[in-house]
Formats: sequence, structure tokens, C-alpha cells
Amino acid sequence: MTDSVYRRILRLAEREVKQAQESLSGGLAEKAKIVPVIFEPWPGKELVSDGVEPDLLGLFSGSSFPEGLGDDSAPPTVHVFLENLWEYCEEDESTFIEEVRITYLHELGHYLGMEENDLERRGLA
Repeated sequence: MTDSVYRRILRLAEREVKQAQESLSGGLAEKAKIVPVIFEPWPGKELVSDGVEPDLLGLFSGSSFPEGLGDDSAPPTVHVFLENLWEYCEEDESTFIEEVRITYLHELGHYLGMEENDLERRGLA
């Protein structure tokens, strides 16, 4: 992937996550805005060595909202893997934008304490 394509999909992803956050209601929007979103091309070597699939689209790491932060807990973070998403969407921009939204809301759901079956019922799996 060229640098210019990556910059373009990064801008698209940043805009879509912001719009997703703004579409949430009251307290949920506030919770969403405090969780950092990190855009990366793909999972790094450390994540892969920890068992994360190299073609993963997104990841939530850290403590979820209901659990709160413990003394040894990592801060909550949503990771969105842009090159993996771009490839998954077969380089189709409109599909990419929709998948960024779904991936972000899926990982945000994990932060809010939702399990995979809860996310599937909401169309976020």
C-alpha cells in the first residue's frame, strides 16, 4: 500500500469513528469519547506473538467500563487495523467506511462489557 492510500484511508477512518461517536446518545457518547482509538496498519509483532491473528480488523485492550481500572490494569484502548480492513473490503471505499464503523462499535461494545453474542444481536459482529 502506498503512503498516500494509507493517509487517505486513515482520514476516512478518523472521520467515521468521530461520526460514530457523535451518533451515540448522551452518556454512551461520553464514555466512547474517553477511550483512545489507535489506528494501525495491522497488529504488531507483539500482539501476534500474544496470539492475536495477523489479519484481525480491530481489538479492544485494557479494562472494560464495568470493571474499572485496577492498579495493574492497562488503560482501555480500541485498536483499528486499517490495512487489514482495506484488504478485507477489497479496497472498496464505501465498504471500508461501513466496516470501520462496525469494527469501532464492536470494540467499543467490548469496552462497555458486551460479549460476542450481544454484539452479534446488534449487527456488530
